[in-house]
Amino acid sequence: MELKQYWLIVKRRLLLIALIVAVSCLSIGIYSNYFITPQYEASAKLIVNQYKDSGSLLPSIDLGSINSTIGLIKTYKEIIKTPRMMKIVVKEYPDLGVTYGELIGKVSVSSVNETQVMSISVQDDSYAKAANIANAVAVVFQKTIPSLMKVDNVSVLDKADPQEKHSPVAPNSKMNIAVAFMLALMLGVGIAFLLDYLDDTIKTEEDIENVLGMPVLTSIPKFTARDIDQIHKDPLTPTVGRDVNVSLDT
Repeated sequence: MELKQYWLIVKRRLLLIALIVAVSCLSIGIYSNYFITPQYEASAKLIVNQYKDSGSLLPSIDLGSINSTIGLIKTYKEIIKTPRMMKIVVKEYPDLGVTYGELIGKVSVSSVNETQVMSISVQDDSYAKAANIANAVAVVFQKTIPSLMKVDNVSVLDKADPQEKHSPVAPNSKMNIAVAFMLALMLGVGIAFLLDYLDDTIKTEEDIENVLGMPVLTSIPKFTARDIDQIHKDPLTPTVGRDVNVSLDT
């Protein structure tokens, strides 16, 4: 099938495709803006050192120690989200009003590659509550690590401010609508080709040749109202009859 034939199939079902895309984008836009609860994200940052000296966050610069500390961060990231750690947070901060299972679902831990900084991020429908949870997890982890790992090398670098105003991080309406547009467009085009494949009616001269195996000798063009108006404006000029002068050469 040539590219032109593909376009003709899409063109015949263009209204159907446009309708599918419009309904899908409108539905996703309404759902994202009115039916999904906005989510806010707050973060608290920790810094992990090889050891602490005189209350300094960065007591010394040792590349070997830094590399080993970066490897240790992977262990800390797993420890933070364990039920044991979250149960301590729930016990020490009952005012948060969450269970340890809910904390595990809300908290995410990340670190920038080749750095000693860890970020504890929390998503909630209230930014103030998300900030309080992130700060609580950071403080509890800092206090628990010395007894758990027998080393005091974690410090709170930065806490989230519950009083700050932030925009929600979810839902992303523009992204949702863009994804819905692409999926609906592909779905509409797919339905158009499916309907064309299932349609066995004869529409063109090529269809007649394929079905009957006989060449088409002639075809009657389809007249539109515009063609009829053009005929009335430009009537046919007679070429034979009394108005034609005929001369014979002898």
